[in-house]
Amino acid sequence: MDKHQKHTNLERRDNETFAPNEISILGTNCNTISDLVHKVSQKLSKYKLAYFDASHAKDVEKNKLSEYVFHHEGNLQITTSGNVNKFQQRLDFAQFDCVFINGNHYQGAKQILVLDEAKEASVLKRLAQLDRIQFVIKLTKDTAYFSFLEEKFPNIKNIICYTIDEVDKISNHINNLIQEKIVPVKGLVLVGGKSTRMGQDKSDLNYFGKPQKEVAKELLENNNLETFYSVQNSLNKENEISDKFINLGPFGGICSAFQKDPNTAWFVLATDVPFINEEIIQTLLQHRNPSKVATAIKGKGKEFPEPLITIYEPKAYPVLLQYLAQGYSCPRKMLINSDVEIVEIDDSFIRNINTPEEFEIAKNELSNSFLGGKMTK
Repeated sequence: MDKHQKHTNLERRDNETFAPNEISILGTNCNTISDLVHKVSQKLSKYKLAYFDASHAKDVEKNKLSEYVFHHEGNLQITTSGNVNKFQQRLDFAQFDCVFINGNHYQGAKQILVLDEAKEASVLKRLAQLDRIQFVIKLTKDTAYFSFLEEKFPNIKNIICYTIDEVDKISNHINNLIQEKIVPVKGLVLVGGKSTRMGQDKSDLNYFGKPQKEVAKELLENNNLETFYSVQNSLNKENEISDKFINLGPFGGICSAFQKDPNTAWFVLATDVPFINEEIIQTLLQHRNPSKVATAIKGKGKEFPEPLITIYEPKAYPVLLQYLAQGYSCPRKMLINSDVEIVEIDDSFIRNINTPEEFEIAKNELSNSFLGGKMTK
């Protein structure tokens, strides 16, 4: 029998136990925990937040049902039966900026410890779960630290501590934890398309004294983005990412970039939009919303966003793959049907140049300082 060969060692998203970013709350009763989550989620409504809890129905086997309470655009509770599976939860929670976990039922990668005298035995039982305490919450100012906590964590009194009614301070601390997990942005210039109407590779066209792919790369690099070329077949150059999703065009290029690094946001830029300038790049970066699937440019007179002038967040990768599984390879279709931050600009800046005639017209306009025109958001 042949020895089993190890599977390809792919780069993985920086997940915690159940989600990319999670924090369990333990040390008090479930009602107090859910009430705190509700109050904090109202303060942090700009984010996508979820609450992972076990069913409290008395006639249901413990932990057999899981409840997901989503705190954006109102409260939506979804109940699903079956055993808890971290791989399934990571899919379910992939779109959320932070997942709160009822630590009385599930262990989270990071913890908030609530000091409740009535639950001392419960904390003792879960002592091993307390390996990354972010801060402590006291039910009252007079609540004392349990002796076994001080024994195991000699410096526990140096950890930041709030009282349960200091919701603003608690929310601000959690806000900072969410901000710490926001990933950097890298650049991806799409080159090597078939360009059948142009008759040559559009990325090699010369509008500014050099191939347009170099101009696009410099636009991103000038904004401190480590930038790569998306190519069909790489020559193993450090600045190239070859297609791993064959014959899917730009969709495949974007997915290939996420396969290379799923822990970054990708600023995707086409080479057939030569009127895109430094100001537009900066505007898109300034309006980046990591809570959304993507931040995309849209012409004011256009109905749909431009998928190839877009910042795709890590949470876009599983969504793109879901569309691919349904037989779709159009990034615009994903953007149209997803929660996307839209940045509107004048239509003239996002003209696609696809034919030799359009190229000559565009080159003349650019040489006549067309980019001196005013861009409005």
